Amino acid sequence: MAPQRFHEQFEQIQRSMQDVPLAMGPDDSAEFIYEKGYVLVRDGEDARVVEDTVRAHFTAEPDLVQDHVRRASPQTNRSGITRIQVGDPGEGDRAGDRPVAQALRALRESEGRAGRRLVSRNHLVSIAVNSCPGDEPAPVALADGLNPAPAEGAYDAESAIGVLVVDTGLMRDFRSSPLLAHTDGDAQIKECDDDGVLQQYVGHGTFIAGLVAAVAPNTGITVRNSLNDAGAILESEFGEKLFEAVDAGGWPDILSLSAGTSNGRTDGLLGIEAFMRELRDQRTLLVAAAGNNGSATPFWPAAYADLPDYQDVVLSVGALRGDGEFGACFSNHGPWVKVYAPGERLTGVLTGFDAPMPYIYQHSTYDTCRYGFGYACTCVSPRHTGVLSEQGGSTKPDQVMFEGLAHWSGTSFATPLVAGLIASHMSVQQESDPRVARYKMLAANSGYAEVRGAHVAALRPGTWRPVPVLPPAPRS
Repeated sequence: MAPQRFHEQFEQIQRSMQDVPLAMGPDDSAEFIYEKGYVLVRDGEDARVVEDTVRAHFTAEPDLVQDHVRRASPQTNRSGITRIQVGDPGEGDRAGDRPVAQALRALRESEGRAGRRLVSRNHLVSIAVNSCPGDEPAPVALADGLNPAPAEGAYDAESAIGVLVVDTGLMRDFRSSPLLAHTDGDAQIKECDDDGVLQQYVGHGTFIAGLVAAVAPNTGITVRNSLNDAGAILESEFGEKLFEAVDAGGWPDILSLSAGTSNGRTDGLLGIEAFMRELRDQRTLLVAAAGNNGSATPFWPAAYADLPDYQDVVLSVGALRGDGEFGACFSNHGPWVKVYAPGERLTGVLTGFDAPMPYIYQHSTYDTCRYGFGYACTCVSPRHTGVLSEQGGSTKPDQVMFEGLAHWSGTSFATPLVAGLIASHMSVQQESDPRVARYKMLAANSGYAEVRGAHVAALRPGTWRPVPVLPPAPRS
């Protein structure tokens, strides 16, 4: 994947996470974003081996400095991992981090002897790891209605299916939307900047909750604001936040997660290893987004769906384009993606309905990427930021008013549709086990679509309406 696809998203996340120097990796590409100067290891003996091995390797290399090698976080915590500093995070640029790369190489022999991974970069887990098309919401008139439209059915507190959404939190006025009457959770930490402009990915968690509620009326939805830094969080903190989310309200029937990262590996994320083991022993089904990189590279935690120990535990979801017949151009794909659902131009609740919400907005990156370029888009002309796009040399944006609804696109939104469909199946069929419900629903499903020439399972809510797919605009 071309590095320029990450540059604008990288800058936005770096601004949000001001105290965390970040780099793009691995060494020769921009497949993911990670923390500079630090590596991630398991607590205990692994941490001691890594620290000693890295220090010895750096001491033996004349152009490496071992003075920085030290523990940088508590030696024990519930997520079972610790950070070890290996270099000065302020040195170098975002193109890579030599101390981290050398630390990983120093452990290759030890990992070979152990037959397992000992060390990892500290990856950035994000809603949209690049901005192509890291789509921003476009305002929709209330008269246009929701898509998918609310399904028929009633809410019953005693039988409602519990859905936990780990995301950006809820807008302050979300309760003014009737659709979200049975939704609760955390508020978005900061909705607007000093000029009153909505921050990046604000409304994302509210939008997802609305999609679940539209598809599955008999659900009790809880939204946590774990991903409040431009929709991102470091891997070292991710496991703890997931544990906090389930501790706050108990293990839900379904956990809907629209964030993740690739890491160049096929064995998962070190930072959530402990959480995934505990999840495996629960009855909760994790429904996870396959990611928006347009890549076949495994994206975690969604790709756990392809690991033998987790096939019953995780369902990975890719996105269909607006007509529902083919995969969306941005959707990750491959055999590790187990089902696809509509993910382009869904219409959902962005804010409440008490008052229109001002938003600085010029146009969605989706509009330019999806229709201005053939796949694969490199997002180099015009320059994209994921929030605004500069056109004709002007940086002054338009200001529009959100009346409550928005169009939004991404695997982020295909995921809650599938979570909602499973919850609805549980209610209708009186099935108490979400993992059993998932298999029964997919077995009864006759829907298919085409993704990169492959015939794949597709779930399309009965109240969802396809939207026209326009031909790509000619290149200039």
